Amino acid sequence: MAKPKTIYICQTCGAQSAKWVGKCNACNDWNSFTEEVIEQRKTAFTAVSKKKLKAKPVRVSEIKFEKEQRINTNNAEFNRVLGGGLVSGSLVLIGGEPGIGKSTLALQVAMSIQDLTTLYVSGEESLPQIKMRADRISTATGNCLVLSETKLENILIQAEAINPDIIVIDSIQTIYTERIESSPGSVSQVRESASEILKYAKENGKPVIMIGHITKEGSLAGPKVLEHIVDTVLQFEGDRHHVYRILRSIKNRFGSTSEMGIFEMRSTGLREVTNPSELLLSQNNEMSSGTAVSASAEGMRPLLLEIQALVSTAAYGTPQRSSTGFDLRRLSMLLAVLEKRAGFRLGAKDVFLNIAGGIKADDPANDLAVVCSVLSSDLDISIPQDVCFAGEVGLSGEIRPVVRVEQRIAEAAKQGFKKIFVSKFSLKNANIKKTKIEIIGVSKVEEVFRQMFS
Repeated sequence: MAKPKTIYICQTCGAQSAKWVGKCNACNDWNSFTEEVIEQRKTAFTAVSKKKLKAKPVRVSEIKFEKEQRINTNNAEFNRVLGGGLVSGSLVLIGGEPGIGKSTLALQVAMSIQDLTTLYVSGEESLPQIKMRADRISTATGNCLVLSETKLENILIQAEAINPDIIVIDSIQTIYTERIESSPGSVSQVRESASEILKYAKENGKPVIMIGHITKEGSLAGPKVLEHIVDTVLQFEGDRHHVYRILRSIKNRFGSTSEMGIFEMRSTGLREVTNPSELLLSQNNEMSSGTAVSASAEGMRPLLLEIQALVSTAAYGTPQRSSTGFDLRRLSMLLAVLEKRAGFRLGAKDVFLNIAGGIKADDPANDLAVVCSVLSSDLDISIPQDVCFAGEVGLSGEIRPVVRVEQRIAEAAKQGFKKIFVSKFSLKNANIKKTKIEIIGVSKVEEVFRQMFS
């Protein structure tokens, strides 16, 4: 019997090598190569006859297109991130850290769709375990069918027999096919299984939701081609020590990638957060220094974030810089701007920054609130609770305009704020005549300092 031919494949990026190497030349990852058996194809490819050829090239003007019919998942936050709902024949991949709530979200969506048949395939849990979770998160199971299976061929046979409207697979790393001799979760198995699932989804017009594991670096496990195959890649993130979870869209062929959904983890499952600004803001009525509110925006959704800063004298020789939920390098840049342009000596002081609620935000409009919270803590002067900020700080100390300033101002007025500091350049073309909040336009960091702390 001939020895099967093997090859070494990088489990991070999918690069191939004839022999084992310690470091991958493609992704520079160490100890990522594993030996896998190459699939032996018994039949050779032959030329396709003209009779069997079905696809023909057509002009763009001749293509008939109707607006895609989206499936309502009865979950407003999930629909928002998808762009309005599930598209028929689409492939959605949800990634996230272990224990963050990916399986809970997928099962909750599967059971919330009452008028359609959903097939929930689990390769990680048994049927009693799924039943325990289903009883905990919902009382109505809808038309959700559960299958505990890891073999791809059996899953497709059941799908053909049941003909469900939606398929959920938890997770793609546990699915394997007999045509590949490597173990489940390997690059070859993930790539082949995802390709077969994609073929089934496109041919039958059934949307498929897949759950994917992530590596220790935070990227999706498996080959990079997995992200290219699917139509939508969603990242489910959050701190397990906090109750809030954020669903972000990294790739979306049928919608925007700037949308965000917010959930609250409870004992009964994930609850949709329809008004995140009210929950993320502190309910403490006592004024304290080092706290400022930023009128931020994630996609088309404005939300107010509470920025907390603590500035103290460095106890050791080297001052500490720590940030939670905010880019540490950007914090260092803003501290340098304060020292150079505003004259504050922060080089010998410890600076700690935190965004309340465990939220990670990369909106440049948070710069002004970060600067004001740092100055408030350094001077030990509290900022009034009815004041918020929205502006990007440049290297020369200027306050730059931000996008969607009207929505930010409207959200601040909705939450009961009386004043908002924005860049005066944002007010040129903004429609803000009907707002009930006082809008203060500034152009330099020094102007904000004089109005807030002088």
